[in-house]
Order: sequence, then C-alpha cells, then structure tokens
Amino acid sequence: MSYDRPYHRGGGNRRRQHRDDYDDRRRDVYESPADKLKTAIIKLGEVDVLEELPVLEKQIREFSPLVIPNLSEAFRIAVTEQPFKIPYYAALLRRLHDSTEETPTVDGPSLGKQILEDFWKGFQAYLDKLAWRETRLCIHFFAHLTVAKLISTDSMFALLQSFTAVLEEFGVSNGRAKKAAVCAAEGLMIGGPILKPSSTEHVQEIINAIQAYNDSATSPKWLIAPVVKMYSDEASAPNTDELLDTVLQALRTLDESDFTETATSFSQPYTTYADPDLSTFTPYDLPSVLVPPEVIELDGLSTDSGEDSQVKKEEWPEYFLRLFDNDITPDPKTPAGYAVRTGILDILDIFEVNRKECARLLLEYPKWTIPGTFKPKPGGAVVPDPVPGKDWQLESTIIENVLGAYFILPESPYKSIYYIGVITELCKLSPSTVGPAVGKSIRKLYGTLADGLDVEVARRFAEWFAVHMSNFGFQWVWKEWIPDLSLNIQHPKRAFMRRALEFEIRLSYHDRILKTLPPEMQAPEGHTIGEQAPGPDFEYDDPAKPHHDAAQSVLNLFRGRAEAKDVISHLETLKATLETSDDGGIVNADVLIRSIAMQSLLHIGSRSFSHLLNAIERYLPLLRSIASGGASSAGGSGNPEAKADILTASAAFWKHNRHMVAIVFDKLMQYQIVDPTDVVGWTFINRAEIRELSESTGPLSLSAFEWDLLKGALDKANGRVMIARRKVATLRKEDDDTRARVKASGGADGNAMDVDADVKADEAPAIDSPALTIALKAFASLTREQKGALSRTLDGFVSCLAPAATDSNPNPHSRLVISEEGWNDRAGWEKDQWNAWETWGWYRQFCRSYAPYLRNYSTTLFTVSFAKFEGSTDPAAELLKKTWNVATGQE
Repeated sequence: MSYDRPYHRGGGNRRRQHRDDYDDRRRDVYESPADKLKTAIIKLGEVDVLEELPVLEKQIREFSPLVIPNLSEAFRIAVTEQPFKIPYYAALLRRLHDSTEETPTVDGPSLGKQILEDFWKGFQAYLDKLAWRETRLCIHFFAHLTVAKLISTDSMFALLQSFTAVLEEFGVSNGRAKKAAVCAAEGLMIGGPILKPSSTEHVQEIINAIQAYNDSATSPKWLIAPVVKMYSDEASAPNTDELLDTVLQALRTLDESDFTETATSFSQPYTTYADPDLSTFTPYDLPSVLVPPEVIELDGLSTDSGEDSQVKKEEWPEYFLRLFDNDITPDPKTPAGYAVRTGILDILDIFEVNRKECARLLLEYPKWTIPGTFKPKPGGAVVPDPVPGKDWQLESTIIENVLGAYFILPESPYKSIYYIGVITELCKLSPSTVGPAVGKSIRKLYGTLADGLDVEVARRFAEWFAVHMSNFGFQWVWKEWIPDLSLNIQHPKRAFMRRALEFEIRLSYHDRILKTLPPEMQAPEGHTIGEQAPGPDFEYDDPAKPHHDAAQSVLNLFRGRAEAKDVISHLETLKATLETSDDGGIVNADVLIRSIAMQSLLHIGSRSFSHLLNAIERYLPLLRSIASGGASSAGGSGNPEAKADILTASAAFWKHNRHMVAIVFDKLMQYQIVDPTDVVGWTFINRAEIRELSESTGPLSLSAFEWDLLKGALDKANGRVMIARRKVATLRKEDDDTRARVKASGGADGNAMDVDADVKADEAPAIDSPALTIALKAFASLTREQKGALSRTLDGFVSCLAPAATDSNPNPHSRLVISEEGWNDRAGWEKDQWNAWETWGWYRQFCRSYAPYLRNYSTTLFTVSFAKFEGSTDPAAELLKKTWNVATGQE
C-alpha cells in the first residue's frame, strides 16, 4: 500500500508548513522597539558612521517614550566593547545635547546630559569592581566629551588626579599602579587640547606623578625585558619598549606641542560642531571619585613568610617586542603610534572570546582611524594628503602587535593558542596581504635569536612557527637557513630549527615533515631532525642484548594481565637470580630490576595514551613497591634512588620522543609514584639519558626541554597546594557556619538565654572537624613538598651557574657569558657557552614565573641557597642574587 499518493499530500503539507512557520515564529526572540533602538546605537557605523550619526540622532529623538537608562546602557556597552567607536559616540552625545529646530531645548537638562548622568552610574560600578579595562575606556569617553565641551575641565582634572593619587599609595602593587597611570595618561592625551589651556599646572602634576612612579619601578623592567643583556642593568633595547615608558614619551611629546598632535593621533569628529550655547547650558561636572583599594584575601594559611602573598601575573611591567622600522609600523613612543597600538590591543583583548570576529575587526581598523594612517588597500581610494610620518602597513602593524602581546613576559595575557588562532584567521581573511607580513615577522624574529632574545620568547616563537606551519601545509622556505647549518650546533638559530621541527612532528608525522626540508637538513650530520620517527626504545627488545630473557618474562606477565602481587613475586625471584649470575653488587641488581620492570610496563603502554594510563593504573601497587626501594617493600614515602631509577628508565625508553618523557613524568607525579622534588632533582643530575647527541655532556646546563620538565614539576607542586588551600578554606567556612548555628540556637543544651553558658561557649576552645583536621595535615604536607621543589630547583640553578671550586662538574663558561666582553665575542662561542647562556635565561624565567611562590619562602630559600656567597664578589653569584632579589621584591 502506497502512502505517497499526490492527492493525500497537498492539504496536510500546507497545514504542517503553516504550523512549522508558526512554531518558528514563536521560537524567535521578541525584540521590543526599545531593544531595537539599543541595537541601532550599538551597531553605529556599520556602513558610514558620519552619515549614520544624524540618522541615529533623529531616531533617538523621535522615539517615544524615551527610557534614559536603556539609552545609557547602550552607550556603556558600545564604549566598553567597541572602543574604536568612542569618538563617534561622543559626537552622537554632543548632537543629542544640542537643540534643533524640530526639537528645541525645553526647560530642564538636555537629552545628552541626561544620558551622561546615567552613564556615570555605570562608570562608578566599573570603578567599584576595579574593572580596569572598562574604567579606562569610560575615561576615554569622558575625555572626548571634555574636548566636545560637554564636561567641565575642572571635574575632568579631578577625575584624572584621583587615579594619579593611586601612585602615591603606600606599598601600591605594580599592577594597580600601572593601570591607574595608564588611565590618567590616556585621559590626558585625549583631553589635553582643552585641559592644558585651562590649567598648565594640573597637566604637569599629572605627568610628574606618572614619571615619579615610573622612575621608582625600574628594577622589575630589567628582569622581564624580551631582549637580554646579562651584564647590564639597562633593560631597554632598540627593538623593545615598556608600556609606561611609551606612555610617558608620547605624553611628553603631546605636552611639548601643547597637544596639537592630538588631532592627528585621535579621531575627533565633534570638533566641527559649533560651541554649545553657554547661556543655556552648563558643562556637566563629573562627581568626585575615590579609586577603591585592592581586595586582599588572607585565608590564614600562612607559610614561611607569614602571609599568602599570591601575586597576579599582571603585577609585572609590560614589555613589547618590535619587529619593524618606524616607516613600516608606527613607533608607539609617538602619540599617533601609541594610539594605534592601544586601539589594536583593545580589540585583541575584548574579542578574546571570538578570534574570527577579532581578526575581522583588526583588518577593518583603518575605518576608525584618521585617513592616511595606513596605506590604502590595493585598488582602494588614495588619500590625497596623507599625514606626514604615517602611511604605515596595516598587516605588519597588526602582526607586530599581536606577537608583541603574545611575547609579554613572564606570561602572556591569554593562552598562546588564542594569539596563534588570530594570526591564522587573519591569513584566511586576507592571505595575499597578511601572509607576507607573517613571513617578514618570522624572518625578523629568527634574526634576533642570537642577539639576546629571551629564551622563553624563543620557545614561544618556535611554538607559534610550528602551529602556523601546520595550518598552512608546513610550507616554509627552509633553504634560506641552510647557511646557518655551519653555525655551532647549540647556536640559538640551530636550536630553534630543532625545536620547531620537533613541534611540527607532534602536529603531523615524521616522514611528512622530513619531506618539507632540503637535503642538507635531512642529512644526519645536519643535526636538525631525527633519522627515525619519534618512538619507544625498549632496551631489552634485542635478543642479542643482555637480560633479554629476563625482560621477556616480565613482559609476558604484563601481557597476560597478571596480578601486581604476582609480578612483584616474580621480580624478587628474578632479582635473586641476577645477583648470583652477575658480578655486580646488590645495588646493580636493584637498578636493573627497576629498569626492566619500568621499561616493560611502558612497552605495554606505548601503543596509545589510553594504553599508557591503563597500564599505570592497573599496576599502581607494583610501581609503588618499586618506588619504595624494592620489589618486596611494603611501601612508605619512597626511596629517592629508586624513584630516580624509575625516571631514568622512563626517559631511556622514550629518548627518541621527548614529549612522551614529559607526559610519563606528569603521570608518575599525578599517581604519586614520584614527587615533584624527585623530578626536579633528576632533571638537574640524572638527565644524561635524554640529552641529544649534539648537546653538551660537559658542564651542567639546561635546555628548553629540561625547563619543560622543571615547569611541569613545579606547576604540579603549586597546583596541589592551591587545591588543598581551597579545600581547607571551604571546610573551615563550613565549621564556622556550624559553630555559628549552634551558638545561635543556644548551644547543645538549647539554653539560649543563659548568659553564663554563652560566655563559657565563647571561652571553650574551637575544635576542628575531623575532615578539616585531615585537610590541614594534607595542606601542611603539600606545602612542605612545594617548598622542597622550589628549594631544590634554586639549588640546581646555583650549582649550574655559580659552582664552587670544589664541585665535581664546574661550569667555567657561566661567568664568561654574562660579561660584556664575553657577550661581544659570542660569534666564537662553542656549545658549552651557548648552553650556559640558555641556562641563565631559564633561571630568569624561573624567578619571574614563580615569584609569587618564591616570596612565600624568600627568607629560608635565600639563606639556604646563597649563604655560601656571603662576602663573595663572584659576578655569577652577584647576578644570581640580584635576579632573586628583583623577583622577590627585595630590590
């Protein structure tokens, strides 16, 4: 029977279609006329902003009934989320203030003034929450309105001075001071044309206050400069600039010109309007404000220093790396250049939630700048009279600023994948223009590698390069770098090649990456890429090698899913056999058993990540037994030598895939087979198994890979303490709430009115709950572990960089590479010198990255690690202490 007859379809289909359309309409979000007006305000400038201004003004005036809070909310959203439109919203508000023939001004405040008064309430809310970005952008808006003569100059001065007052607070943090200084400086930059004629004295007070703070905060800049001069306190370099330094230079330039350059740096569309009639209008006086203090939360879980001084990452100054000359990209030290950088970074910051929209707005940024700021697009309209000193390349400017934000030390504001993703989207939107800018940026960065580029910046550069290549078919002109194969094998350029290719292989596979390289780089003597694909290296797989049969017997037990206790028993039997058959001692047999067991287990788990986790989880009792010092041991805190053997066996098994070494180490720490302190100690002492053949086997040193191991261990230790701290805080709050409820109900006996009972209850000692007691013990244990990991890391760096004369493996090159003479002679450095220089770089990164945690134990760690340098004039010791003091706030 058929159900597809035409005469059965028509009416039913029409009814269903009508019902579906009705359901779709019901599902649509209803937008009221007020919401539509709000959307129209936010979308101002979708086509031509100057033509849309009068149309939108008329639409607002004709709307009835006008709801001022709805209009001011639209302005607040637009100002804080679309800062490139702020000058035009100031122009719109100015138009709403002025009267027209159709809407003459009546008694009472103008429409523009009513919106401004309600807008201020939103600004006050931002300030109360210390929402610094929104606060700063609102100040931009107020500054534009001051130039448009809707806000009085006296009240604008008072607003800016409330932020410079922050700079004089006792013990003000660098992050708070930096944000407050930028708020005041940028407000003065925009409002300067009308503020300076009003009071030159107030302008100088604001500038001098920012300058005074900047002069007092020079030490941290030395530690986070992206281009390093180890021998000098001078932080600046020709291709770098720090945020407050650029703010002050741009502000000084504007002040010297009496802010005439503001008109060529910031859009001011409202300047063509006639001055308001002061007989009928009084400029709006901004209410006085006080910047709220920072909220410092102390949970009472004090450590060595007496308080929990967790410092946010933005506490450091912001250093930006420049790639191009001033005729290609704007110099941020100039007013126009600073305005362009700020505009691009604001878009990058606000649209972090949507990289595609961010890329689109970045390419449309010239639409909101003064004509002539950037070179016109191919085939676009030519600006008849470009502004002198401008005409910059848009794509190069965008890439330079995106990478500048990505390379901020010690940590970029957002995850690296965001910046990489934005650049990828830019290339997709305009490959013909962005692609060449990316290529030039790569070449510029590559050329800076041996000129002091910070090791952490070089690592991020390699990561970006590899991911970017993976998004575009791994196409790069490697032949340009063939001449650099003649450089020393540990030269930063050659180290970059190896690191970038290692990242590329992780994102693809070995054979494909190998085919993208020229023959000179494919050759084994090029030491650029491995001959074989990264994979396991089971030491006992070859029947011709010793102990093959023993390893196979253990491997067969794992393959047969034997119980952990059976494997432990077999290892004990095997150990006794090895002790009697070999001429080695008991220690050698122990080491061999651990190696066989660990490598066999990893061999079972080498097929995939899930196989690895399953193998570790199934044989956790075995791993704990081995880590405790012997196959038959009952457990305990573990044996350091046994744990080191486990790490060595793991590293030897994955020596051709160093990424897996880090993964296995992380899992061993996660399951508490080894502690972070064990990984730190192993990395400094026992890492010979994972050193590339091309790397130095002489003096102690650290490469980027070993830093990754250290970072993984320290992050694990710090993360555990943070989790334990939060758990204790939660349990303590629950205990306090329980006590409060008991006290409110009159105690256990219910006698709420017995005053004596209340007094006795107050005097009785508070007994923690069993859960809280256990949590406090765990917190104390993890805190000791954290302190031990940090202490051992510091000791390791001290031993590498300033070894005593009695050390068995001193590093004679550590002192050479930090001297001016040595650095100037770096063209002749060998691998040990370059290794020493890189180790110094990772010590700097350790101090600045973990400064919040190091400050908690600064007194103890300094005493233990630097006591031997008391009275020493050793330059290496002095630099070690100076770096430590700057990071921990002692200088």
